[in-house]
Amino acid sequence: MILEYLVIIIYTICLLLIFIYALAQLNLLVNYLKYRNKTDDAVKFDFSNPNEIPFVTIQLPVFNELYVMKRLLKNIAKLEYPKGKLEIQVLDDSTDESVDVTAKHIKKLQERGINIQHIRRTNRKGFKAGALKEGLKIAKGEYIAIFDADFLPKKDWLLQTVPYFKDSEIGVVQTRWSHINRNYSTLTRIQAFMLDAHFTLEQVGRNSKGHFINFNGTAGIWRKECILDAGNWQGDTLTEDIDLSYRAQLKKWKFKYLENVETPAELPVIISAARSQQFRWNKGGAENFQKMFKRIVSNKNISFKTKIHGLLHLLNSSMFTCIFLVAILSVPMLYIKNEYAHLKGYFYVMSFFVMSSIIFFICYWHMYKNIYGGGFIKFFKYIGAFFTFFSVAMGFSLHNTIAVLEGHFGKKSEFVRTPKFNIKTLKDGWKNNKYIKKKPSVHVILEGLLAIYFIFGMYSAFIVGDQGGDFGLFPFHLMLFIGFAYVFFKSIFSKA
Repeated sequence: MILEYLVIIIYTICLLLIFIYALAQLNLLVNYLKYRNKTDDAVKFDFSNPNEIPFVTIQLPVFNELYVMKRLLKNIAKLEYPKGKLEIQVLDDSTDESVDVTAKHIKKLQERGINIQHIRRTNRKGFKAGALKEGLKIAKGEYIAIFDADFLPKKDWLLQTVPYFKDSEIGVVQTRWSHINRNYSTLTRIQAFMLDAHFTLEQVGRNSKGHFINFNGTAGIWRKECILDAGNWQGDTLTEDIDLSYRAQLKKWKFKYLENVETPAELPVIISAARSQQFRWNKGGAENFQKMFKRIVSNKNISFKTKIHGLLHLLNSSMFTCIFLVAILSVPMLYIKNEYAHLKGYFYVMSFFVMSSIIFFICYWHMYKNIYGGGFIKFFKYIGAFFTFFSVAMGFSLHNTIAVLEGHFGKKSEFVRTPKFNIKTLKDGWKNNKYIKKKPSVHVILEGLLAIYFIFGMYSAFIVGDQGGDFGLFPFHLMLFIGFAYVFFKSIFSKA
C-alpha cells in the first residue's frame, strides 16, 4: 500500500498545481476581456515635431543564418524613420559562409546611404546576450529595437512603437508576433496556437493589471537607460529576455504591450528545430525561476497578486513536469481505483479536476476567436485545433520535462539556435538545410516507448473493474498516445 499511496499523493499534488495554473489563466482571461476594447490614451511623442524624434538603434543578433540574411536586411532597410536618427547594428557571430553573404549585402545598403554596421566578435561569450551587450557599448540610440533573423517588421513598425516612450517610466514596448507560415503544416499550426495564446491572453492579461510580462527576445524595443539600470544583458540563463525583463520590472520600469501591432515571423517547419526551440525556452524559464524567486518574494514594492502571477509565469514551463507525471501515473491510478474500493470517494473528488481542461478550453477559445472569428463553423474547427494542440503538447512533455529539470538543477548547456528556413522561397528546400540536426535525440526512443505505454493504458480500460471496464481515462490516454506517437514519428523521419 505504501507505493500506491505514494502514487496517489504525487498524482494529487500535480493535479492541484495544474488546477492552480488553470485558475491563473482564467484570471488572465477576465483581465483580457475587460481590457481589450479599452481606448489607448497613452501620451506619445509628436513625430510632426522633428525635435521630439529620438535616435534609435536597431540590433540584429545573428548566428549562421545563411538562408534568411538577405531577406532580413532587405526588410529592415525598408523601415520608415528619419535616416539621421537611425542606425542598424548587425551583431554577427557567424562562423560559416553566411558572413560573406551578409557583408556583401551590408555594403550595398551602405552605398545607398543607410547607416548600418557589420559588428563581429572573436568569440561567442554570452551567446545572444553577449552580442547584444557588445553592440550596446557603441549604440548611439536612446532606444534599442531588436529583431531575430526570421522576423519581418512592417515598414511603419518604428513609427508605431517609439512614440510610447514619451512616458519616461516605460522601459520596453513589445509587439505581438504573427506567423508568415502558420498554415504550412500541422506542426506550424500547433506552434502558432501556443504562441497566439501567449501573445493575446497572457501578455494582455498580465500587462493590463500591471503584472510582470516579458520582452520576447525580439520584435520589441528597449529604452537604453532601462537596460543599463537593470544590470545589462546577462548570459547565465538560456532566456536572457525573461531575465532582463524581470530585473527591469523589479526596478519599477513599466512595460507596454501592443497587441494590435503585429510583427510577422517564420515558425520552425521541422520538429528537430521546434524541439531545440522548446528545450531552450523551457529550460530558460526554469533557470529564471531559480534566479528570480527570492527577488520577487522579498520585494516590498509589488503586490501579492503580481508576485503570484510572476512566479506562475516563471513556472509556466514547469507545468510540463506536472503534466508528464500525471500522464505516467494515470495508468497505475486506473488499477488502484479499481483495486481499492474504499478510495472511491477520493476518485469522485479527483474527477473535479477535469475542470482544468475545461478552463484551458474556454481560455484558448477566446484567443482563437480573436484571430479567426466566431460562429459555429469556427468553433467546430477550434475543437479540432484545441485537441490537436493539447495532444501534441503532451507528446512534448518528456522532452520539456528534461529541459525543466536541467534548468532547476543548474545544469548548464550551450545556447542552441533554432534553424531558419526562409520557407516561402525554399519550399521543400528545407530538406537540404545545412543547419538541421541529423541525428535524433535518445529521448525520441523513450517517446516511442511512451506511445506504446499509453496503448497499454487504453487496453487497461477494457480489463479493469467488474462492470465491463473503466473508460474514464480512455480519452486522456488516447490523446497521450497520439501526442507521443506524433512526436516520435516526426522526430525519426524528420519530416515537416
